[in-house]
Amino acid sequence: MTELLKKAFAEASKLAGVEQDALAQWLLEELASQRRWDATLGSSPEKLALLADEALAEHRDGCTHDLDPEKL
Repeated sequence: MTELLKKAFAEASKLAGVEQDALAQWLLEELASQRRWDATLGSSPEKLALLADEALAEHRDGCTHDLDPEKL
């Protein structure tokens, strides 16, 4: 385990139990999401390239807009 991760877990251990559980659930979901991403697109650059092409086409067609952080 890296020093940074040890530090993060040390800080997390100071949280209340319910907050620790929420953080743990979030982390587990993120790790599972990353595994799904890797399984779906990580092994297939062609799929990722197709998605990128579709996104660029939507942008060229005017179907996108600038992100305004104030409106999030």
